[in-house]
Amino acid sequence: MPTGKHADDETRAPCGLDPESIKADFAEHLKHTLARDRYTATQHDRYLALAYTVRDRLIERWIETQQTHHSMQVKRVYYLSMEYLTGRALGNNVINLGIEDAVRQAMADLGLEWVAIRDEEVDAGLGNGGLGRLAACFLESLATMQIPAMGYGLRYDYGIFRQSIENGYQVERPDDWLRGGYPWEIPRPDYLIPVRFEGRVDMGREGGRQIFHWFDTRTVLGMPYDIPVVGYGGETVNTLRLWGARAAQEFDLQDFDKGDYIAAVESKVQAENLTKVLYPDDSIYAGKDLRLRQEYFFVACSLYDILRRFKADRLAWDEFPNRAAIQLNDTHPALAVPELMRLLIDQEGLIWEHAWDITVRSLGYTNHTLMQEALEKWPVHMMDRLLPRHLQIIYEINHRFLRLVGSRFPNDGDKQQRMSIIEEGPTRFVRMAHLAIVGSHSTNGVSAIHSELIEHRLVPDFYQMYPQRFNSKTNGVTHRRWLLKANPPLARLISDSIGDGWIKDLGQLRRLEPLSRDPAFAARFMAVRRQAKVALGDYLCSKYGWRPDPDSLFDVQIKRLHEYKRQLLNVLHIVTLYNRIRKDPDATRVPRTFLFGGKAAPGYFMAKLIIKLINNVAAVINNDPDVHSLLKVYFVPDYRVSLAERIIPAADVSEQISTAGTEGSGTSNMKFMLNGALTVGTLDGANIEIREEAGPENVFIFGLTAQQVADLATHYNPWACIQDDVEIRETLDLISSGHFSAEEPGIFDPIRAALLPGTGPDFGEQGDRYMHLADLRPYINTHQAVDALYGKPEEWARKAILNVARSGKFSSDRAIGEYAREIWRVTPCPIETPGPAAARSTVVTAAHRRA
Repeated sequence: MPTGKHADDETRAPCGLDPESIKADFAEHLKHTLARDRYTATQHDRYLALAYTVRDRLIERWIETQQTHHSMQVKRVYYLSMEYLTGRALGNNVINLGIEDAVRQAMADLGLEWVAIRDEEVDAGLGNGGLGRLAACFLESLATMQIPAMGYGLRYDYGIFRQSIENGYQVERPDDWLRGGYPWEIPRPDYLIPVRFEGRVDMGREGGRQIFHWFDTRTVLGMPYDIPVVGYGGETVNTLRLWGARAAQEFDLQDFDKGDYIAAVESKVQAENLTKVLYPDDSIYAGKDLRLRQEYFFVACSLYDILRRFKADRLAWDEFPNRAAIQLNDTHPALAVPELMRLLIDQEGLIWEHAWDITVRSLGYTNHTLMQEALEKWPVHMMDRLLPRHLQIIYEINHRFLRLVGSRFPNDGDKQQRMSIIEEGPTRFVRMAHLAIVGSHSTNGVSAIHSELIEHRLVPDFYQMYPQRFNSKTNGVTHRRWLLKANPPLARLISDSIGDGWIKDLGQLRRLEPLSRDPAFAARFMAVRRQAKVALGDYLCSKYGWRPDPDSLFDVQIKRLHEYKRQLLNVLHIVTLYNRIRKDPDATRVPRTFLFGGKAAPGYFMAKLIIKLINNVAAVINNDPDVHSLLKVYFVPDYRVSLAERIIPAADVSEQISTAGTEGSGTSNMKFMLNGALTVGTLDGANIEIREEAGPENVFIFGLTAQQVADLATHYNPWACIQDDVEIRETLDLISSGHFSAEEPGIFDPIRAALLPGTGPDFGEQGDRYMHLADLRPYINTHQAVDALYGKPEEWARKAILNVARSGKFSSDRAIGEYAREIWRVTPCPIETPGPAAARSTVVTAAHRRA
């Protein structure tokens, strides 16, 4: 056998996927990577050893994927997102490689439990809400569909925050998710990228053209960390590249020698703050400054890397849009427009018109929100200080664009003002959504109604100017994680009934439809659902001492806390039910368990107060002996992907109750539908398409439409909604009375004031911005229909089965297929393999590395 450091090349052997090979590599990693034996190894050590063992089985395929993409000169998708809510990687990687049975057997042979080791992994702190989870689903689908792609993001040291509940209040603590190491990432220090801030710009002439010099800048280095993203079947392994911030000068020896130890490392601390946390609190100037620096750092590193890869092939710049499709996931990466222009003009010497054509043809923009306050705007003075060259470019883009607007719509100064990238006023702002629309060839919404509202309400002037640039791409979720991994009993039942083709083609779930009227299948289906509720109860009991009744109706709302998502509407309904039970405790009722989960932004007072209200209401109801058998309320702390994987399979009702016209799409609604929960929702986001797919008789829709909300907005009077409704007035009065806040009187007064401003119905101030009270009575009545249906188990089962059967549209595979054909113009690139991908991949295993 060859020896020496290069011996591996001559001694490669197929990476075994059988239990014996997995056990051997697990033992090797435990001993020689982690320096542990079976007596000293902790559960975390076992997790790391198994993660490295599985990673071994990815790496060769990963390398082959990149080599094939390079040799085939493919067009790649570059997905730029500030968030990737990836969750745990071990379980998903094992499933997509097709080795779960072998891993389970290997661990059992060693006296270990596969699931316990898998669950030792912490959730990666790289995202917060639906935006980041969508990005993670998209990366998995891109790999499964063998589309060449790279994701780009930031490697946050502490993520957003770890949430705990103390005395009902949200308490934020650092989410030190990297503390125990992250075995899935590979640092690439050889690709450090310098990123400049501040400084000044001088203009000169060279060879008859203007030249801009950006100098006296402060430099931060971008350090890439690569994470493999394996598709189902193990054929393609794409890359998620995350950037960590490093100081250009880590340590000042002169300061240290003078005894100024803090100054010696000051530049290092300032630089690394860039990627400490996701979404620094931007309610203060320093937070805004840090957020803008974050966004430029992310964009600058990613574009530099994309251009480096393109230039290695020595192609003409006209070819760039044929080799790179760069998708901006929301406005956070919108600085890609001026940054790409800067690189092409200042670094590569292209003239403006040529650079602009390349930029527009290469970039696409996905909008995720209709709310003006969520559309990013940056003060011009801040941009001028941090990114002076980029502000110059933005001004030039705006000047040329407004000239086009003027020629297309002469004598319409108002339109030019509305469309300008620069918002005029006492403080001038750069409108990032306008910049993204002007600088890209495609702007898409994320559901049918959302896209329509973008075109006709949010930016109608831009739609009139560029109708061909606007399109709709309804979001989707990866069913490999949200059904195959999250709900194995239901996945097995489906595969036993219709085969496993649905794992690659979710549309095959339609074959379940005839079984919705089969009593034997319905009984098995409901048994699986009850099993999920028992499993969730076991988890909640072990963590918090809660034991919800699995025969009660599980009513679930898990999502980011925001007034427009209307967790408050849900609470008002709960208090109404509580009052009804207290008044008539002997009436026949459906027992209900309400489950909440979600984080509020640290600076969002009202959202945090709603969390406090939920917990106080729960404390009173759960300890009231007259109602506790009929009504339970729980707020599950620190909502995250791994927690969602436990809760979603157990839900009977999915709460999707945002004010119509405010939610872009939603993806939790899709995950719930996929697992058999029935939707209670407004006609907002993807709920409309869920109703179309499931059938209106198989969902519960209530409330104002988006058009009705818009029509009512100018003269909405929340007092009128409660004038003749005694029950709702009693609900509000009970909250205001201190019944749920006896030890903190008046604490919930701001909630009542937000709903009912002033002192009476004649008061002129408008309140209840998200129209809770307008929709509360229809919402209460809809839940009475839910109770009636839950009392008919056979009918409930039929509707739940039909929801699963008709969820095929909401696969992220379908969404990615549409992006690939209609926006990116990319095609799959199969990775050649002599047989089943994972089984015949020639990976250097731990044992062979030691040969």
